[in-house]
Amino acid sequence: MKTELKRATIYLDPKLHRALKIKAAQIDKTISELVNIAIKQSLGEDLEDLSAFKERKDEPNLDFQDVLKELKGSGYL
Repeated sequence: MKTELKRATIYLDPKLHRALKIKAAQIDKTISELVNIAIKQSLGEDLEDLSAFKERKDEPNLDFQDVLKELKGSGYL
């Protein structure tokens, strides 16, 4: 079963577009396929991050200034 594709217009930096065209040709994929892969990877990373946030929600927050004072006091800074 083939998924219906949606059309979108994106604007790329010319140097990135050139690199993307070259990569697509070298690995025998379309630019659209490469963009879809990159988006899926990015969204997958977001999902992992959200999962980690949920797992760590009950951990105490550390005050950045306190951490710096501790590092300075122990000789790291």
